[in-house]
Formats: sequence, C-alpha cells, structure tokens
Amino acid sequence: MLFLFLQAAIIVAWEEREYPWQALSIRNCRVKILTLFITWSAMRFLQALLDAGMQYSRVSRETLGLGIRMVLKVVVSASWIVIFAVCYARIWQNNHGRRWTAEADRRVRLFLQIAFVYVLPELLALALFVIPWIRNFIEQRNWKIFDLLFWWFQSKSFVGRGLREGLLDNVKYTLFWVLVLATKFAFSYFLQIKPMVRPSKLMLNIRVEYEWHEFFGESNRFAVGLLWLPVVLIYLMDIQIWYSIYSSFVGAGVGLLQHLGEIRNIQQLKLRFQFFASAIQFNLMPEEQLLNARGTFRSKFNDAIHRLKLRYGLGRPFKKLESNQVEAHKFALIWNEIITIFREEDIISDREVELLELPPNSWNVRVVRWPCFLLCNELLLALSQAKELVDAPDKWLWYKICKNEYRRCAVIEAYDSIKHMMLAILNVQSEEHSILTYLFQEIDHSVEIEKFTKTFKITALPLLHMKLIKLVDILTKPKKDVNQVVNTLQALYEIAVRDFFKDGRNIEQLREDGLAPRDPAAMAGLLFENAIKLPDSNDDKFYRQVRRLHTILTSRDSMQSIPVNLEARRRIAFFSNSLFMNMPHAPQVEKMMAFSVLTPYYNEEVLYSRDQLRTENEDGISILYYLQTIYDDEWKNFMERMRREGIVKDDEIWTTKMRDLRYWASYRGQTLSRTVRGMMYYYRALKMLAFLDSASEMDIREGARELGSMRRDGGLDSFNSESSSRSLSRASSSLGLLFKGHEQGTCLMKYTYVVACQIYGAQKAKKDPHAEEILYLMKQHEALRVAYVDEVSTRRDEKEYFSVLVKYDQKLEKEVEIYRVKLPGPLKLGEGKPENQNHALIFTRGDAVQTIDMNQDNYFEEALKIRNLLEEYRHNYGIRKPTILGVREHIFTGSVSSLAWFMSAQETSFVTLGQRVLANPLKIRMHYGHPDVFDRFWFLTRGGISKASRVINISEDIFAGFNCTLRGGNVTHHEYIQVGKGRDVGLNQISMFEAKVASGNGEQVLSRDVYRLGHRLDFFRMLSFFYTTVGFFFNTMMVILTVYAFLWGRLYLALSGVENSALASNSDNNRALGAILNQQFIIQLGLFTALPMIVENSLEHGFLQAVWDFSTMQLQLSSVFYTFSMGTRTHYFGRTVLHGGAKYRATGRGFVVQHKSFAENYRLYARSHFIKAIELGLILTVYASHSPVAKATFVYIALTISSWFLVLSWLMAPFVFNPSGFDWLKTVYDFDEFMNWIWYRGGVFSKAEQSWEKWWYEEQDHLRTTGLWGKLLEIILDLRFFFSSMVLYSNWVLQLIVPVLPFTCCLGSIFRGIWSLSGNLICSGQICC
Repeated sequence: MLFLFLQAAIIVAWEEREYPWQALSIRNCRVKILTLFITWSAMRFLQALLDAGMQYSRVSRETLGLGIRMVLKVVVSASWIVIFAVCYARIWQNNHGRRWTAEADRRVRLFLQIAFVYVLPELLALALFVIPWIRNFIEQRNWKIFDLLFWWFQSKSFVGRGLREGLLDNVKYTLFWVLVLATKFAFSYFLQIKPMVRPSKLMLNIRVEYEWHEFFGESNRFAVGLLWLPVVLIYLMDIQIWYSIYSSFVGAGVGLLQHLGEIRNIQQLKLRFQFFASAIQFNLMPEEQLLNARGTFRSKFNDAIHRLKLRYGLGRPFKKLESNQVEAHKFALIWNEIITIFREEDIISDREVELLELPPNSWNVRVVRWPCFLLCNELLLALSQAKELVDAPDKWLWYKICKNEYRRCAVIEAYDSIKHMMLAILNVQSEEHSILTYLFQEIDHSVEIEKFTKTFKITALPLLHMKLIKLVDILTKPKKDVNQVVNTLQALYEIAVRDFFKDGRNIEQLREDGLAPRDPAAMAGLLFENAIKLPDSNDDKFYRQVRRLHTILTSRDSMQSIPVNLEARRRIAFFSNSLFMNMPHAPQVEKMMAFSVLTPYYNEEVLYSRDQLRTENEDGISILYYLQTIYDDEWKNFMERMRREGIVKDDEIWTTKMRDLRYWASYRGQTLSRTVRGMMYYYRALKMLAFLDSASEMDIREGARELGSMRRDGGLDSFNSESSSRSLSRASSSLGLLFKGHEQGTCLMKYTYVVACQIYGAQKAKKDPHAEEILYLMKQHEALRVAYVDEVSTRRDEKEYFSVLVKYDQKLEKEVEIYRVKLPGPLKLGEGKPENQNHALIFTRGDAVQTIDMNQDNYFEEALKIRNLLEEYRHNYGIRKPTILGVREHIFTGSVSSLAWFMSAQETSFVTLGQRVLANPLKIRMHYGHPDVFDRFWFLTRGGISKASRVINISEDIFAGFNCTLRGGNVTHHEYIQVGKGRDVGLNQISMFEAKVASGNGEQVLSRDVYRLGHRLDFFRMLSFFYTTVGFFFNTMMVILTVYAFLWGRLYLALSGVENSALASNSDNNRALGAILNQQFIIQLGLFTALPMIVENSLEHGFLQAVWDFSTMQLQLSSVFYTFSMGTRTHYFGRTVLHGGAKYRATGRGFVVQHKSFAENYRLYARSHFIKAIELGLILTVYASHSPVAKATFVYIALTISSWFLVLSWLMAPFVFNPSGFDWLKTVYDFDEFMNWIWYRGGVFSKAEQSWEKWWYEEQDHLRTTGLWGKLLEIILDLRFFFSSMVLYSNWVLQLIVPVLPFTCCLGSIFRGIWSLSGNLICSGQICC
C-alpha cells in the first residue's frame, strides 16, 4: 500500500500542478498511473518468492499440495508481471508526443479489463469484510467446497479461523484507520513528495564537476536518489506518528466516555462524597435479581438511569444520607477499613486518620458524621451567612445553610456535640446541669417552631463561638485546668443569658424559666465552681469526640492537602472516581466466580535483611537512608506508629521492632513480600464482603457501633501524648472481630494465591534465608500456597522431578504438602519464567486466574471490585465473550528517581491510553505481561497461558495474547480497577529491560504466530496489530536508518562536488529537506511517548498539570533519556532480526544508590550507542569541514541540530544519569579501572567483566550462530566503515598534495635532470671504477 501510493504520488507530483486532481486531468498522467499494477504484481511475485523460500521445508509427501500451491503462486504472479508490462508497453506504442488514437484507447480499455480480473479476488475479500459473519461461517466450517475455494489464498490450518469481528466493530476500527491513512497520505503528498519534485528536476539538469567517483555516467541520478532516500524512509515510517496522534485523542475520548478523571482532587471528591454510600451500595453490594431479568434491555435501561442519577446527584434517594440508613453503616464499615489499611501502610498519620475516618453515631448526633476533612471551614461559613442574614426569617437562613449538605451537617453536629459535651462535664445531680438542660431545650423549641432568629440574637453567635473554642482547647490539653473550665463556662453562661436573648430577661424571669439558680446566694460566686466533673483522662471515646468537635469549630482552611501523602490522595481519588464508572453488578461472595492468582518467583528478594538496609555504598548512602529520604512522610508515620506500639527511643527500632522495619522497607521495594501483601488484600476484602452479604441490618448497625467503640478504645491515642502503647492490628482487620465464622471458609473456596517458587525446595535444603522468609509469609497468610519443583535422587544416581504444592497448617503449626505430581523430566527445558508458570498452573483453582509478576502490588480498595470484574465474563464484547480481562496498572516507582519518573510516565500512557485504544475501537489488544485475568478453563484446553520455547518465546506474555486471538478469543480492557506495577529505576536496569523487550519483538518477527496473524487478520486489524507490536520497533529502527541515510547522503554530496554545483546553479534542494529534518527532530524528541503522556495526563490530572509535568520532565532531560532508549531498542531489535539469539536479561529491580563505573557502562553501551554516536559525530564533523552549505552557520545548525542532539544523547546519557557521574575522584578511579580492564588479557576462566578481550569475543557470539544471510548483511553494513575511511583518506591525500603541487613538479624536474646526467656519464664511461 505504501509503495503503491508513493509511486502514484510521484507520478502525479511530477506534473507540477497545484492540486493532484489537476494533474490527473492530463491523459498521460492517468495512463502512467496504470504502472501501479505492474508494481503490485511485482510485489506479489516477491511475496510468493519469500513464502516459498521460508516454507519450503514444510513440503513433504503428505503436504505436496502446499508445494504445488507455492510454485503455482510464483508462476502466476510472474505471468501477471509479463501481462501487465506487455499491455502497458502496447499502450504507448506509436503514441509518444502525439494525440491519443482510438487504438490506444482500446488498449487502455483492455488493460483496465485485465486489471479488473486481477483485482476481482480483492473485491471478493472486501465484500466478505463488509459482511464478516459470512467469512466467519465459511472459515469455521470444514466443508470441502470451502477448502477448495480458499486453497489458493491460504493454507488450511486449525488456528486463525473465524477471526472477523462484528459489523459495528468493523466500522469503528475501519473509520479510525481510514482517517489515519487519509491524513498521512495528504501530509506525505503535499509536504514530503511534492516539495522534492522541483529540486529533483533541477538536480538532474545540473552539470556537476565530480571531484571523485561518478556512479551513472553523466547523469545525477545517484545524487537525486540520495536526496530522496531519507524522504522515502520517513514516508514509510511516519504512519507510526499519525497513529500515535490519533490514538491519543481517540483514547482520551473513550476515557471521557468511561468517566475517567472526573474526580482528580479533594475538592472534586467533596462534591461527590455524599453519594458514595449509594454508589457503593449500587456497585459493590449484591442486588437480588431474577435470573430471567438479568441482561434484558429493561434491566440495562434501568441501570443506566440509576447510574445517571447516582453520578449527578439527581433524584431524592441521593440527596443525603441520614444516620439511620443501613447503607450508611455499610459505607462507614468499608470506608473506615480503607482508612485503617492506609494507616497500616503508613501512608497517612494518626491525625489524618481522625480527619479521614467516618465515625459511627455517638453523642446522639442526628446527621451523618462526615469525615472532618469534608466539614472543614463549613461552620465558619455558616456563621458568616448568619451574620449577613441577621434580619432574615428562620426558614430563609436555614435554606441558605442547607444548600450545602456538609454545612448543614456541620451545624447540626456541632450543636449536638456541644450540647452533649457541656452536659457531660457537669455533675448530673447539680443545679448547673439542669440550667444548661433548660437552655438547650429552649433553643431546641425555638428552632422547632422556626422562631430562632426572633428569640435569639444572631450577633452573639461569634462570641459564643470564641468561648466554645477556648473551652474545647482546655479539654484537649493533656493537663486540664478545672478553674479555666469553670471560668470559660461562666463566661458562656453570662453571654447566653445577657446577650443571646433578644428580649432581655431579669433574674426573676430567668429563675422562673429555670435558667438561673433558685438560691440567690449562688449568684454571688462562680456558678459552675462545684459542678465540674471531667471524664477520666483514659476515656478516649469522649476526648476523641472533643478533638473532632475542635476540628469542626476551628478549621479555617479547606484541607485540600489532606492527606499529605500523594499516593494516598491518588488512591482515594481513583477509588472514588471508579465508584461512578460503569461496571457490572457484584454477586454475593458465595455466588461469585472462584479465581486464583499466580505469581512466578525465582530468587528475588523476599524481605530486605538488616545488613542490606544498613550497608552503605562508597558515598555513605544506605538503602534505609535512601528510603527515608524519598519517603520522608511515610517514615515519620512509621515511627509514630512504632512509638504508639511501645518504643521510647528511636534506636529500639533496630532491636525490638526489627521485623517491622524490614517490612516497612520491603514494602517500598520490588520484593515478594510486597506482592504477597497486595494479593492477599483479595482475601481480606472478600471476607469483609462475605460478612456484609450475610449480616442483617441489626448486625451491621450494632457492628458499626461496636467497631467504632473498639477503634476508640484500642486505636489511636491523643496526638499530644507519646506514651500510648495501643496499636492497630497488622495481622488482620479489626473488622474480623465481627465475623460469624463462615466467612473464612467461603473465601478459601473462592480464592487461592499460588506463588510458583521454582527453587524453594533447593533453598530449604541449603537453609537459604529466602526459604525461611517464604515460610513466614505462609504463616501470616492462610490463603497462600507455594508451588515448587522437588528433585529427588534415586538409587541409580538418577533424579526424579515433582511439582509440589505446600501450605502452612495453622493447627499443626508446620508446613504441609498438599499435592505432589511427578514430572517426566527436568522442568527448565525452555525459558524459565513461562516454565515456572506452566508447572504451577495445575495447582490454581476456580474459573479465572490472574497472572501477577513479582514486581507488582495491589490495594485493598481495588480488591473490593474483583467480584465486578469477574462478572465481565458473562457479558458480550462484540460478538464474543471475553477470554482475557485486561486490567489497568499504576506504576508505583515513579517517585524513586527522575529516570523512574520518565519510565513511569511512558509506561502509564501505554498501560492506560494505549491499551484502551487497542481494546476499543481497534479490537487488537493482546496480553502484555500485565495483571490480566485469564479464563482458566478456556486456556487450559488451548495450550495454557504461557509458551515456553527457548529464545523465540522470551517475551512469553504477548504470545498468550497471540494464542488467544488466533483461537477465537476476545481480549478486553477495564479501567475501573487497577493493580500496582514496579519498573526499573536506573539507566542500566532500564536499558536491559528495553533490550529484553526489543529482542523479544525481534523474535516475534520470526515467529509463526505473527506470520499467521498477518495472514488471517483483515487489513485494518493487521495495521493495528503491526503498528502496536513489532511495527513500533521496526519504525524506531527506521528513524535511526533515516539519520544514517541523511548524513551519509549529505557527506557524499559534499565530497563529490554536487553541493558546489548545486549552489552555483542556485538550486533550492536544501529547502526540500526541511520536511525531513522537522519530522526527524520531532521523532527524536520522543513524540511517540510525549503526546500520549500529555493527553492521558490531561485526562486524569488536568491540562495545566500535564503541561507542567511535561515541562518539568524536559528540564530534567527526559528527551535525552527517550532518545537514548530509542538507540537501545534499535540496536537489539535489529541484531535479533538479523542474527536471532535473544536472551533474558535480569535487571535486578533494586534501588540505584551507587555509581556505575565507566567500564561497566562501556561494556553495556559500546556497541549499541558509543560506536554509532562517534561514527555519526565524525560524519557531521567531516561534513562541516567539506560542505559549502555548512559554511553558513545557521544553515548547518538547521540541517544537523537533530543529528547532533542524537549524538550527544547517546554519548552523554550514561554519564548524566549515573549517580556522581561527574565527580572528579570517581572519574579518576573509573579511568584506572577501565585501563586495567582494557589491558588485562585474562585466562580461560576470565569473565567479560575482567577482560576486554573476553568481552569482545562474547559480543561476537551472535556471528557464530547466525545464518548465511545474517553474515552477508553484517558484512554489507560494516563495509560503510571501509568506504568512509577510503573517502577520508583520499580527501586527506588530495588536501595534502594540491597545495604543494608546484613545488613537487619543480623537484620532479630536478630529479629527472640529475638522473639523465648520471645516465649519460655512465654510458660514456666517464664514471668508472
């Protein structure tokens, strides 16, 4: 397609008309367009030859038909070339420069008739594409007639049949690609091809005085070809740019329709929080429905209306929730459990727990007691409204206050709390207690009859407010002064009886109303002097409510920064937003699909040891110090929790709380303990949901009250006191105390977590600390199972292999074996990770299995939605139900370093926006190693979830997607639930990861799966598949090839004298290269990743925040990093395609806290970056010294700035992103180490890290195993060094000889004269012995 359009565009543009349709009005141009059929048939011939060359080994006696078909295809395609060529030649016969004759018209019609016959199969394919169900019907039937019809087009195969999607999906992804292709072709014609035509014609007509070799006689066709080469290369790959642009905006549109990013901050959270209880009830709580009512149009319509009301707060059920509603209690249990887990994870402090939790009803408060961070400043705003509406009636004032739900609740809760608190601190038997009781009764009565403003002075409220704040301040202090309490109460009483009532009352009236003591002598002293009875200081229930009241009374800011921790804010915002997104209804836990989680583990870190945390590098930085620095607030929260649990001095953290410290650090790394904790949140969430499913209204109401009491009595103590030893339970939720007993059994039936610890048996035998840590994890988590391979030695010095599943029995208090399955041989025949998954897959249970890598995490609030996600299997997406449920990821390593942030931003756009577009509308999403959920039974009967062949399946994840698509599966993507994911954080780690992925894509190019998908998918899905998998890496390589083609071409033009002649004739060929340079520079700045990042960030965080983040990344040299990564992908992808030999590269996933030596960086980047950058730099330097165009500084900069940027990025990135990369002392050490490495010859057992020679041989290993074509192509590519050296040498010789040529000629004459004279003398015999 691209080549055919290029040919047509050049033909049309060569006529030099303003618009293409003007050129097409010329008869000659229209006839020249017919040469497309010759090119088309030639490409078919080339395809037939490639098919025959690649598949000849498949031909045997049983598959003789395949051989016949390949031969016939070659013969037929060659015949079409001859037919089209002959017919086209006859059209021009006797018509050059003359008027078109009737015979010529007849020959044109004949050519078109033949062309119609040629395209007839394509028209049939188009008809079947428009009606996809007919194509699926034909492919899925084993009828002989269908086999005969399709025998010519594709070989018979079991897989890859019936891959067509429904008509609606066809229309969506067809429109997408039609728009992309239309934009690309219009851009290419007007801004790439057309501007090159006039300079090309001028170049062909220039007479060039070649200073050295001339390739085509007196023609300049080679020079013109060099001008066109970078244009053609960019033309072939810039469709990747257009895909990136359109997919960004389409992904943003799909995200908007899914209601992503509607809640981004605390302010937006406040607007929706009052509807959370209804949203949780609607989405997360099971709803009893008749079986025949599910999935009907009526039920779907009702759900849509219900969800619309819920999202925008329409309808009375969602106006407000009062404290007597059951769903409010359910919501409180769930919300408080989330906040409790946040505190266990140390991402919020004790103070923030009190601000965020939803306390149960107490003190007879009549409204929902919203979290304090929602009620902040609301009471002060209500007082200001009352001050402004002094003369307004009660109804109007209350209407203005009630317009804000939180303000209404703040006013009522503050009044009820003040009333309860003031009565609680007085002796019930005292007269003062009865006086305050009568006062509050009068206030209540005036409010009830709507005469509050007529009875009381609104202007006195600020005075009462100030005194109440003073009273609460006294009560919240550790040491409470009773005299101050008495004085404050006395002041409050005097304001109430003297200034608060509108109708001034004398002492007699006050006594009559019960508002003054009966004994006149009591008025002489302080009224409350003998009535104070403060609650005990250990009554945390009372003082916790006092602190809450203090917050409501005094908060003057909007608390937009609560919680302080960015991760806590992000998780709250995402969970809140997801409650208003479209998701299936959740069934009861007993009726949900059972599922398992599977994690492959080899020998990574389980738990950081004491030595690992304390060991310092050469700069004095330890892992713990590094974590304390980047997680400063979380460390403070951790130490606050430890003090509450009993430590007095900080040094005790290394003794009594050592395991807590190790867990705290491990939960911030990419360790197995972090992954296990996250995955076991499923079990914890299911237990809570099972309790809520079966609990009655009374259980929930009483449980909420009891749980609130337990939290107050055994939870968080005063913030001003550090002596408390109370603690939050880490092992299990406090909600577990309310469970009835059946929840555990139900959850164990529905959920299993299997960790495939391949060498766990060997670790136990060696008493490896990792084995002890894994055993401890099994002790802590009852749903955790460990699968490993056990090697058992037999008597005959042989070994037997078993797959073993073990668990920890809580009753027996030891590890017990559940299953033992004998294997036919050793496990590791193929790649390690997929083999590890395959042997443990048999131990999973249920209908679904989620694949989780060892560097992933999970969150409790997201685990609550797993029931909804599994219900997706019951819904059709297109014409099929899903077989893989794609899940959104959050990259949690973005805060570790600038490189980690760059990698996180790139990955986030890929796993969100990129996957969203692939699933809808493109319908080509695969499995990319993310936390996808597989239909377990579907995959068990179709080869499993992992292909494990060595080398070819190094990227085993995506082959599961290939297998799923080829066998008629359906992959979807869902973003109302997310899972955490860690990425590499150092440049060397990232480069090894990029190398592994690029090599894996190179192997995919060579795989039969990609071949089958390319042949079986329709044209537009094939485009989607190519440009989102191997095509991305191929086009990345094309970018680098474009730079090479451009620079080598310009160097030839400069050295050969073409540029001198072009400038002398005033040619404008440099202007034609503007399109190349602009696009090339945009690509090198990282357009592939920049635009999706900006769009996705804008969608979820706002446009201004996205622009700020992108600008900050540029200042931190993200473009240098992305350009460097492009070189990594290009090198390893190209090497793998040429020579194969991809291999797994362990990245370590640890924290980068130490300097990498230059020798290590050289070993890693010499072949992929340094050598290429030096080569390009030399070309640019030579070009600058020889090109007449480069004499003008601005022109040279404009032509080469993007290439210089690439060179500098490839050379400097390993130093810029290396810790202490420019430290002088380390530079000296690096130089010494590098020289020792260079000159050390080593021996037989030396390693590449010790000897340059050994490293060099390892770098050439791929040439020993490559095929003949690989060796030939490697030689051809390396010949550029030979030619460049010859060119430079010849130019150097010329520059050396030309200036001294006259002197040389003179010396030559002298020497010739001397030689002649001596000869004459010899011949005459005058010189003799």
